Amino acid sequence: MDFTFTPDQLEFRKAMCNYLMKEATPELARELWDTESGRSPEMWAKLVNQGLTGLSVPEEYGGLGCNDVDWILLAQDLGYYAVPESLLSTAYVAVGLLNSLPADAQARAAFLPGIVDGSVRIAVGHPLDPLVADAHVASLLLLYHEGEVHAVPADRVRLTANASIDPIRRLSAVEWEPSADTRIADAEAGTGLWRDAVNRSALACAAQMLGLTQRMLDLSIDYTAQRKQFGKPIGSFQAVKHHLANIAVKAEFARPAAYRAAYALAHGLAQRDAHVSHAKLAAGEAAWLAAKNGIQVHGAMGYTWELDLQMFMKRAWALDASWGDRGFHKQRVADLVLDPAAALGPGHTFTQNTTGDQ
Repeated sequence: MDFTFTPDQLEFRKAMCNYLMKEATPELARELWDTESGRSPEMWAKLVNQGLTGLSVPEEYGGLGCNDVDWILLAQDLGYYAVPESLLSTAYVAVGLLNSLPADAQARAAFLPGIVDGSVRIAVGHPLDPLVADAHVASLLLLYHEGEVHAVPADRVRLTANASIDPIRRLSAVEWEPSADTRIADAEAGTGLWRDAVNRSALACAAQMLGLTQRMLDLSIDYTAQRKQFGKPIGSFQAVKHHLANIAVKAEFARPAAYRAAYALAHGLAQRDAHVSHAKLAAGEAAWLAAKNGIQVHGAMGYTWELDLQMFMKRAWALDASWGDRGFHKQRVADLVLDPAAALGPGHTFTQNTTGDQ
């Protein structure tokens, strides 16, 4: 298994970092907090123009035909800059599900070209994550019903907004009626489709948390270089160095787990469920430590609304609880360790504690 990224993948990441640095600023995020939708049509149009919505779409439908490994670096950068748009839901998770439909499935031809040109924007709903992110701006929703996959137009759902700890997130409870004309895969086919959709959603959360971890670490390093006590930057004190070094170590160990999970998904490895869960657990631990230690080294300033740290911290907390809580993902890893046969198939019960704030 080769975890080395190609020169093209690294150049693409560099280009996207430069782009997102200019376009996805904390100032824009703060502006969007006070808008009704919390989203920027202009930013969505720019992401479409960059070709990002067609990254995984097959070339026959106007896309680039990339896979999960191509996404893993970009997803980290989307987390690093806390990009508010639902790019991963539409262009990664939803496209991955549609790509897995039979080649002659009508849904592929009906939706994939529209995803490429930005006219189709998709939200994904599943019992594992009952509050649907960005359903309010979606033109289409891919929804779970007794194992089936349903493609439901936005005008056939009823949404109830739910508050999130992260002001950037927009969550909705979705009410809808399944019907034969919305069903694009029956329960037999849907089991495998939803298995990988859940995995891609969880991996997208993990990758974003890795990006958020690095952002919180960078913000903390910058602050400790500027803040002085006893005439010296507090970053020169050993105790502060230890706090920051511990974050860096956690992140360094979490990244290979995410890369392995992306490889496992791209190649359909039998144990991909456990690999994805390992990645999400490791990334979640790194992000929580970055938030905790970041607050610590910022002192009282770390809790204030004025600092950007709280923006990335809240996003990390929300993503850690999304698409499977820690209990769910620990069970999938335990299946691999204690009962490898159970980890090979999709026979997992999608249950979790949904009382916490997402």
